[in-house]
Amino acid sequence: MNRTMVHRGPDDEGYFFGRGSALAMRRLSIIDVEGGHQPMLSEDGRIAAVCNGELYNFKELKEALASGGHVFRSRADAEILPHLYEEHGRDTPKLINGMFGMAIWDEQGRTLLLARDRMGEKPLYYSHRNGALIFGSELKAVLAHPAVGVKTDRSSLAKYLAYEYVPAPHTICEGVYKLEPGQMLVYQKGRVERSAYWDVPQGAAGGEISEAQAREELLRLLEASVGRRLLSDVPLGVFLSGGIDSSSMVAMMTRFRDPGEIKTFSISFAERSFDESGHARRVAEHFGTDHREQMCTPEDLLDLMPQVTDLLDEPFADPSIIPTYALSKFTRGHVTVALGGDGGDELFAGYPTFQAERYAGFYNRLPRLLRRGLIEPAVRALPVSDENISFDFKAKQFLKGVSLEPAFRHMVWLGAFSPEEQRELFAVDPPDGVFEDASRHYSCASGAEAGNRLLYLYKKLYLAEDILTKVDRASMGVSLESRAPFLDHELVEFVASLPYRMKLCGLRMKSLLKDAVEPLLPKGIAGRPKKGFGIPVAKWVKGPIRDLVGDMLGVDRIKREGYFRAGTVSRILKDHMAGRADNSKKIWTLLMFEAWLDRWGRG
Repeated sequence: MNRTMVHRGPDDEGYFFGRGSALAMRRLSIIDVEGGHQPMLSEDGRIAAVCNGELYNFKELKEALASGGHVFRSRADAEILPHLYEEHGRDTPKLINGMFGMAIWDEQGRTLLLARDRMGEKPLYYSHRNGALIFGSELKAVLAHPAVGVKTDRSSLAKYLAYEYVPAPHTICEGVYKLEPGQMLVYQKGRVERSAYWDVPQGAAGGEISEAQAREELLRLLEASVGRRLLSDVPLGVFLSGGIDSSSMVAMMTRFRDPGEIKTFSISFAERSFDESGHARRVAEHFGTDHREQMCTPEDLLDLMPQVTDLLDEPFADPSIIPTYALSKFTRGHVTVALGGDGGDELFAGYPTFQAERYAGFYNRLPRLLRRGLIEPAVRALPVSDENISFDFKAKQFLKGVSLEPAFRHMVWLGAFSPEEQRELFAVDPPDGVFEDASRHYSCASGAEAGNRLLYLYKKLYLAEDILTKVDRASMGVSLESRAPFLDHELVEFVASLPYRMKLCGLRMKSLLKDAVEPLLPKGIAGRPKKGFGIPVAKWVKGPIRDLVGDMLGVDRIKREGYFRAGTVSRILKDHMAGRADNSKKIWTLLMFEAWLDRWGRG
């Protein structure tokens, strides 16, 4: 099990064996490179702990523990865990500022505590089989245990087709689950008890704080968060796209380090509608960082597909994982840790779908005759473009979900197959409850104003299950640790408490963040439209991977597997190849499921 994850920790491995218990750890050495061997034990050896991630406030906690008589043998952050548990028991995760998947075993109390960080930066899978609890940082580690088999969960497959990922607590495999962000699991006497130790605040309907005060506090918290995440005994850098989020990271880093010592990394693309490298260079030149850039051709990215597929032990259909992997691989050639701007869009309403929500209210008030008789036929008649997030794609995707309730329409806007489309796709009736997870999270934020309620939903689903999964798998796949200062829980709590108008002001996305950091950045960077980090899937399907798509989604194979209707899949392909529709999201989602079946799902 442990050696399925050598990529997550190539520097060291460690084991603990107790009475009917075992812990294992792969280590990427970052703090106390020589002395930080895990598992970590309490002074009497009664408590053992392993942790994947970083505990940013460990020094303060360590000082408090040492003043109470606890003895430490290293400078490593994870060593605080057994001592914290001795003092605070199940409250241990609440005390930590960090990103982590952790396991703490109490030999005397015969109790295991598992916990996942508040925002879900680090993963944690588990399965309860025949009175045993089996867990690991990746699904492949759990599947390596002889008690766990690979059987596709049809309900999770339907969720994957809708969201383009399998949302926690589900996994693609029956009987295996993900611990949700901000949750802990206690296993004692053969029983599993899950509970939340933290949740994202629901957000205010109003607010007593002024925008000027909010900008000042935001910069203070962001600076503190970046400062905490610079802790490292190995080389550290930053992913720089040239967008407002990553550029803000660089601006904050210059308050702690000489700009010439800051290593920034970006990749460029020949395809202009996907390339942001010029903006990254402007930011690097403005601050004077030690900047490195790598050109990625379509051939380079295509060559990475098998490596990425091998990393993904669950189907995952966000194609931007390929350039993210390329950037991580390039960055890992120079540093071991990289900061990134992940989370900015989910904190400050940075996706066009938040603007679309405003349009949806207006659109649904238009006369039905105008909508059905004029606008919708005109949108359907728009010529299909292969450009990145083209106008025709956005317009058609908008209409696809606009009539649904807010939680569901955003999932349709972001996803691949709506529940209606799944009824045509599945060979037998699709499982019910495809959007039950969206409904559950949306209901949890029922006390928030409408915009903040959507932001809560995005944090719980799109951020945790797509963005952070992508970054974790891509970076750890090359043994690179990625850190996200926007996801410091103190910063998250503050921004969530602010009124939505400070985030989306009219149609101006990320309004508060732009106003706060604009004076620090080169002119025009804060106001740049969002581009994303995509690849030209629509063109690839018609060109370099056409044969691969034809083989993996061929009629005979689809019929033999029995999941989908071969005729529906064939029509999706034909319409795309003929230019009648941009079905790239659907095709890529199906392709990644088939790739998962080939690599993992036929065991």
